[in-house]
Parts: sequence; structure tokens; C-alpha cells
Amino acid sequence: MNTKDLHIRMTERRYNKLRLYATSKEKSVTQLIEDWVDRLPCPEIDDSLSTHLPHQPAADIGQ
Repeated sequence: MNTKDLHIRMTERRYNKLRLYATSKEKSVTQLIEDWVDRLPCPEIDDSLSTHLPHQPAADIGQ
């Protein structure tokens, strides 16, 4: 399996909230994010389109 790194910026308060939630669910932060991504709808994307997607700044996920 190929993996990619994801780097995001968030406040320390949000980071701690995320870590505490992960701990309460006995999951890692990575597992929580992967679960969230897996729940997203799967749009059909043409492979040639992937190189033309606009750059979008990182957004906060939930609060």
C-alpha cells in the first residue's frame, strides 16, 4: 500500500481535543482521519483531471 503524508495546521486546543477523542475511541488520530475520509462520497474523477485540480488551502475539520 502506498501512503502519503498529510500535514495540517490547527490550534493546540483543537489538536488536544482530537487526541482526547481518539484516545476515548481507542483509535489513533490517523485512524480517525481515515475513517472520516472513507465516509466522504466517491465522486467519479477522470485520471487526467487530477493534474488540473485547483490548489485549495487547508481547512479546519470540525470544531
